[in-house]
Amino acid sequence: MEISVNIKREGDYSYKIECEQGLRKKIRNKLKELAPGKKMFWICDWEVTKRWAKDFFWEDDEVIEWEAREDLKNLSSIEALARELVRRGADRTSLLVAVGGGVTGDVVGFLASVYMRGVPFVQVPTTLVAQVDSSIGGKTGVDLPEGKNLVGTFYQPLWVAIDPEFLVTLPERVFSQGMAEVIKTAWIGDPELIKLLEEGNDQAVKSRDLAVLENVVSRCARIKANIVMADERESGLRRVLNLGHTFGHAIEKVSGYSIPHGDAVAIGCVCAAHLGVLLKKVSDDVPVRMASLFSKYDLPVKIPKLFRFEDIMEALWADKKKTGQKLTFVIPLEPGQVELYTTRDFSLVEKTVLLNY
Repeated sequence: MEISVNIKREGDYSYKIECEQGLRKKIRNKLKELAPGKKMFWICDWEVTKRWAKDFFWEDDEVIEWEAREDLKNLSSIEALARELVRRGADRTSLLVAVGGGVTGDVVGFLASVYMRGVPFVQVPTTLVAQVDSSIGGKTGVDLPEGKNLVGTFYQPLWVAIDPEFLVTLPERVFSQGMAEVIKTAWIGDPELIKLLEEGNDQAVKSRDLAVLENVVSRCARIKANIVMADERESGLRRVLNLGHTFGHAIEKVSGYSIPHGDAVAIGCVCAAHLGVLLKKVSDDVPVRMASLFSKYDLPVKIPKLFRFEDIMEALWADKKKTGQKLTFVIPLEPGQVELYTTRDFSLVEKTVLLNY
């Protein structure tokens, strides 16, 4: 399946997302068409290289392997990778190819946006979370000790190449992390997919049925692409994609990023549903239904009790999406419907956190 992402601003920032089983074997020829004459520098999660290198690289390729961990998603890694590119002769006519999960895509995208004041890059997402979310839309960035993604850019890729076959070799826990973003995205824009995940396709998804995965991934990618096209810079509609992320980022931060992003998003979505109940915008069955769905895919739905309430509230106040003294949450209504809620009154937010321990 091919999805067009047509960015509405001056200049050519539009690109294609392709989702197809076996696409990884066609990437090299496609890149020669998209960027003729450019020297390619592949920046890869070493775990991906170990399993899939034979499908990508030739002997004379410039391949930079790195260990893609959340605690290495920082400015030091950007400097190290940039210096390696200089050492290998990368210039402003070069092309960077990000091969890996969300951390790799975020880091390489940011690197591409600032190296030589900007070089083109391609996303080859190999995890579920990257395929349905982080590789699409041009958000790049790295973390600071004060919080996630506090330094970054909006920088659109030249192409996004999604091969569902990468998902077959993902560890169970990594696959579950991606399901958090699948459920989040489906709740925002595809109620029929929510029904399928609840009732029809859960076993096929968990057993990595490739036809089912291709359908799930492409549907989520289309939702994300449509939202990005309407609001590239997150000034309005795109903020709905933060469902679960305001609470989730705070949980990640207080854990020292030991809690994976998908787990935090799942907990955060359930928290947002409970906040909706307290606001009388959501019926009592919504957080129950949401928690049941996340649990079906082996995701947590409660804040671990080992974290202090005060630390979570402090992390919420430090969220990068805060405007002045106001913080915005995305409230999940019925599947296919969400609503933004902005507040400076933290009393209901505090009750929500306490309810979700």
